[in-house]
Amino acid sequence: MSSKVDYLPSDASDETLSDFGFYWREKNGVKVLVCKALEENGFTNGFSTRLGGVSPFPENDLNLAGFGEDSDENIAENRRRFLNVFKGDFDLTTVWQVHGDGVKKVSDSEEAKNTEEKYDGIISDLLNLLVGVKTADCVPVLIGDTKTGAFSAVHAGWRGTVESIVIKAIEKMKNEYGTNAEDLICAIGPAATCERYEIGQEVIDAFTKNFSNSQKLFTKTREGHALIDLHLANRDQLLNLGIKVENIYTAPFCTMKSTDLFFSYRVEKKKYGKTGRLMSVIGR
Repeated sequence: MSSKVDYLPSDASDETLSDFGFYWREKNGVKVLVCKALEENGFTNGFSTRLGGVSPFPENDLNLAGFGEDSDENIAENRRRFLNVFKGDFDLTTVWQVHGDGVKKVSDSEEAKNTEEKYDGIISDLLNLLVGVKTADCVPVLIGDTKTGAFSAVHAGWRGTVESIVIKAIEKMKNEYGTNAEDLICAIGPAATCERYEIGQEVIDAFTKNFSNSQKLFTKTREGHALIDLHLANRDQLLNLGIKVENIYTAPFCTMKSTDLFFSYRVEKKKYGKTGRLMSVIGR
């Protein structure tokens, strides 16, 4: 599998997506992107889109988190619709994301109920539980351990990527569940990509300091600015841990490019003053 992703338009068919290891699952207007390899190995998983909800962003949008820009009733209904797409009766747990490198272990139902703790990754091995992270341009990564049944959802914006949160999530899985890298399947979800995501000198410097091969992540646009490839940065971190290249799947969508299908903080917050949040989930 090439490290370069050819990003697709939002109307990409299942036939086209199959080449990347994904397919669409739809129910009652809700459309979710699923990683086939994770599913075939027993992991329920999905990356949400904005379609099929009740939120005014501007209308009928599937906003799955709050931040004071939507009502609790809308979010609850949207989450009900989202979970209804999946086969099975799942509980959902999330965290209060802070663009850090902390990873929470969920080992019982009481921990699952506490969604206000400040982390940016979640690991678990509980049955009938989906762990989820919220994004609107940042990179979501879903990880499944085919031997132990453990799983993880990771929120990796540029700060989390610089701090190697995906590596720390897998290291925590190893410490808690005995996970080995060669047994992992990883899906990197829709995010702001190297086609549209421009960064400034602060971010360039942070990646230059923390990535020995950082230059391949940048495409210079103007003085002190560049486009950055966070998909590639996270993929490389997974490869460096020993995960097989054939077990890493990257969703071929840019959230900034396909705002008809995905929420984009960088596009919509500036334009409309608010934006919704996507959710990426995994469990079994």
